[in-house]
Amino acid sequence: MITALFSGATGMEAMETKINVIANNLANVNTTGFKRTRANFQDLLYHNRRAVGSAASNDTEVPTGIQVGLGTRTASAEKVYTIGDFENTGNELDLAIEGDGFFQVELPNGETAYTRDGGFKKDSEGRLVTADGNPVIPEIVIPENATDVAIGKGGTVTAYLDGEAGGTELGVMELARFGNPSGLKSMGSNFLLESDASGDPVLGEPGAEGLGTIAQGFLENSNVSIMKEMISLIAGQRAYEVNSKAVKAADEILQQTNQLV
Repeated sequence: MITALFSGATGMEAMETKINVIANNLANVNTTGFKRTRANFQDLLYHNRRAVGSAASNDTEVPTGIQVGLGTRTASAEKVYTIGDFENTGNELDLAIEGDGFFQVELPNGETAYTRDGGFKKDSEGRLVTADGNPVIPEIVIPENATDVAIGKGGTVTAYLDGEAGGTELGVMELARFGNPSGLKSMGSNFLLESDASGDPVLGEPGAEGLGTIAQGFLENSNVSIMKEMISLIAGQRAYEVNSKAVKAADEILQQTNQLV
């Protein structure tokens, strides 16, 4: 019966992790470019009281055996990279990726971060930057006298300058994709860092190398579904309660056993 106590405790701990993950998803339901996290679980080791296939007699063997599980644990909490709904903002510097890929951003320490949040701004030097002022890679500088900026599906950035009839090409947006985007490390502020699990980034222009295209004037909303998360939250809460009842039942049986002594 001691096994039931610890098995129930592992179940409670696992459901606590699941509820924490769901709470973070719900907290970021309005975060631009946010990808929901899914908690995955594994069963633990088994206590073999009677091995499968062991001899029952000289001529027979045990078909199933007796295996008692020792609970569960959290195996992973992975990002799910389905595309969120697009919101039409009309802002010329708001960009969304239609398909696979990430925008590249240079952090203050010189590292390259990756994001699906395309809510860009102009800094005092005219550079295209994130809301925190981190410049986009490759650098795009918009002239002060630009009256309009057009960004094509292929990432070409064109500025229309005051007093000039034609447009001036400023550069081309470059995207990155990974073989295992779920292996990217989350660091907050809508930024992700590459890791050994994610693999090296594959860089290219939008629409090439399996990368998505750019949609100007749109932002990608979070892919969190409130309805699905609430259902998962209720299921996680009930599973936590059931595991706590298993612990309570094991405790009551132990108490009755002690009273017999």
